[in-house]
Amino acid sequence: METAMLYGAQTAAPAPQAAVTVRYCLYARKSSEAEERQALSIDSQVNEMLALAQREGLTITDMYRESHSAKDCGQRPVFNQLLTDIREDKFDGILAWHPDRLSRNAGDLGAIVDLFDQKKLVEIRTHSQRFTNNPNEKFLLMILGSQAKLENDNKSINVKRGLKTKCELGLWPSVAPTGYLNSKNKDQKGVVFVDPERAPLIKELFQKVANEGWSGRKVYRWLKDIKFTTRTGKPLTLSNVYNVLANHFYYGSFEYPKNSGRWFQGKHTPLISKELFDAVQKQLHMQVRAPNKNKEFAFTRLLSCGACQSGVTAQEKFKTLKDGSTAKYIYYGCTRSRDINCKEGYIEEKMLIYQFTDIIERIDLDRSGIKKKLETEIERHKKFHSGIMGKPEEIYRAKDADIRNYSKYLLTEGTIFEKRDLLSNLKNKLILRDKRLCIGVLPFNLETKARALN
Repeated sequence: METAMLYGAQTAAPAPQAAVTVRYCLYARKSSEAEERQALSIDSQVNEMLALAQREGLTITDMYRESHSAKDCGQRPVFNQLLTDIREDKFDGILAWHPDRLSRNAGDLGAIVDLFDQKKLVEIRTHSQRFTNNPNEKFLLMILGSQAKLENDNKSINVKRGLKTKCELGLWPSVAPTGYLNSKNKDQKGVVFVDPERAPLIKELFQKVANEGWSGRKVYRWLKDIKFTTRTGKPLTLSNVYNVLANHFYYGSFEYPKNSGRWFQGKHTPLISKELFDAVQKQLHMQVRAPNKNKEFAFTRLLSCGACQSGVTAQEKFKTLKDGSTAKYIYYGCTRSRDINCKEGYIEEKMLIYQFTDIIERIDLDRSGIKKKLETEIERHKKFHSGIMGKPEEIYRAKDADIRNYSKYLLTEGTIFEKRDLLSNLKNKLILRDKRLCIGVLPFNLETKARALN
């Protein structure tokens, strides 16, 4: 969307029949919105308003340009600067091609009228009209601005109605999914055709998952090996692969908008059957890591992989000991959601907790956000012992040593939720890189591993 604003214009010559000198700012805006595509371009608006200034004896000394739609309030940085400049008395007049160049929403229109009321703005000139701080002229300005707002609102309703009608006719109102191509014929908007190059491969990947038990990751590697690309020349990411496998469009049905619950039967040629699609969903559901799917771990969603910026996940491992008992181990590692080939390894939770306790020793508790929370918790504990248990109340001031020790206690002996709640107060990002815990960009200085495992 292209818009031009011309700022801060100043003039010394008075307007005809004006008793005061008005300093003008020239403002020109162009939007790529459909109804404005035939409007004057930025350069044309500028040329027309410069000609007006010359005829009227106005001197424009500065210009501002901006590319932005005017339909949303407060979303035009240059226009916002224009309002600020008027409030700071840098100028008190505006030249614009038409009132709808200034605003197509009630908020910005109200701001302009307020400037009139505050006597910060003296005059607005357009190619055929003049608006001053006069009740009738301000009312006319508001009507013209409201008319532009009405046009925007009607456009939105009409577009939504048009999209709904297309969907009801079985036409796809957006970019065709991989395996299909949009029709280039202007008379066939919404019509999609089977992509002869990619459709067979899309169908084959559904078959490999349903019939051969392939996982999404295996499909991803296969597509990478055969150098599969989309029509834009880009390979499918792992998330793209799962989106394809979950897309109902391939068997003929589609939801629009997404997550709206409104389903339509498309007129496009299906690539697969509904039965094959259902078989794929069943296979993918079986491949989900069921043991850890709904299990809570203390440090997930708090850490990021330092190698690829993916999240960090956790998994349990069990080992039968010589005495017949079973030992449980928890390991944390990269989810590989951003880089399937990430080489970051796994670290045992016990070692991770040790590194957390070392960080607690080194950070500034006042700045970390932990201190205030723990002071409150310690005081609550003291009051419990004095009020409920009947022990005499002691004069107590929480010290860093007490808080640090309590933090370490929570990390080693606290519940999952207590650990998570404690670390969520850290204001710095927690990163896991080469099995070392970092806070922000400061690396953890790994000490003797034996100390952590004891």
